[in-house]
Amino acid sequence: MAKGLIDTILDSIFDENWVGCRGEKLTERELKLVNLFGRKGKTLRNLYVPKDNGETSEIDVVYITQKGIFVFESKNYSGWIFGDEKGMYWTVSLPNGQKNRFYNPIKQNRTHLKWLGQFLGADVPLFSIVVFSERCELKKISVESNDIKVIKRDRTYATVRELWEKSDDALSEDQITALFEKLKVLTNVDEAVKLAHIRDIEYMKNRPAKRVPLEKTSKNTGLEQAPQRFGEKICPRCGKPLVLRTAKKGDHAGEQFYGCSGFPGCRYTENA
Repeated sequence: MAKGLIDTILDSIFDENWVGCRGEKLTERELKLVNLFGRKGKTLRNLYVPKDNGETSEIDVVYITQKGIFVFESKNYSGWIFGDEKGMYWTVSLPNGQKNRFYNPIKQNRTHLKWLGQFLGADVPLFSIVVFSERCELKKISVESNDIKVIKRDRTYATVRELWEKSDDALSEDQITALFEKLKVLTNVDEAVKLAHIRDIEYMKNRPAKRVPLEKTSKNTGLEQAPQRFGEKICPRCGKPLVLRTAKKGDHAGEQFYGCSGFPGCRYTENA
């Protein structure tokens, strides 16, 4: 399957983060059509949900409605997509014959739902929708769970409508507004949290297969430390890398300092 001319040009000019952001905006646009046709909801993008270990789980898009919260994981691959609900990895096959693996987006979104539910602390129905761009073809996808959907973006309205009509739940306008306000704060995180999230992902991708020996774990927490790069400063509290930051306000505005990449779970700092 060949890419369209516009997509080819965009991919050659912009990086992966920009393409991903574009996909999330397109998904948000599809949800505006859902609203237009009578199924009202509130949309938020790029939520950084806290996890138990001080890290965050980033959710691409949520749609808060009277039926519950639709949680979207946006993927912007082109080519043929193969995968099933239980497999660890899925495969994308490109027109030139090249095949690449990527982490199962259903499992990825299941993790998002787990931490979102824990953060809300309320019995709110959550629906998982994995959205691929129109550039790809979902060649062979196997999904068994009824509350999980894997679709192309142009099926967003029909999929939300299908799940909507099957659900008997009915949240009030006040409940929807309360959920929106509670989740909105997760979109207004500072650059330190975003950077820490990126570093955590990179570490998970590149970490060695073997576990770190017990004697190399943090004495304070009992947690494994990430492998230390040459010259890298390590947090003495939790063992994560320290990140050079600049104070944006207060008496020390403009001054640089080292802060733990595990913020906000760990708030250790030291002078640069």
